[in-house]
Amino acid sequence: MANVLRHLPELEGMELGYIQGLMKSMDEDQASLFAQVYRARRKDAQMILILTLIGFFGFAGLHRFILGQIGLGILYILTVGLCFIGTIVDLVNYKSLAYEYNVKMAHETLAMISSHFPNMGGSTTA
Repeated sequence: MANVLRHLPELEGMELGYIQGLMKSMDEDQASLFAQVYRARRKDAQMILILTLIGFFGFAGLHRFILGQIGLGILYILTVGLCFIGTIVDLVNYKSLAYEYNVKMAHETLAMISSHFPNMGGSTTA
């Protein structure tokens, strides 16, 4: 069982628990590779907050582009963050937005790592 905090000390809260569940069946080599790839792909909640705040001062929807939600990003640009209401909602929910994106990236990373280590077991539920 790999120690999550040793590989990914920046994780906290729900994300830490979720990643810990994914990494419980990994050995140290698998966990190290997973941590390297996941760290490069995940988004920090504070970055999402900053990008959402930028929406009030000029470029609404930038955070949606960063999260891979291109359609919503375009919609936010064309509607000035859905008349600022969508931007306000995203300010309140910035941690959830980051968590959902990071869960998606964790699953993609796990699938990629599983192809390199066929004996990994393939459990993707936490």
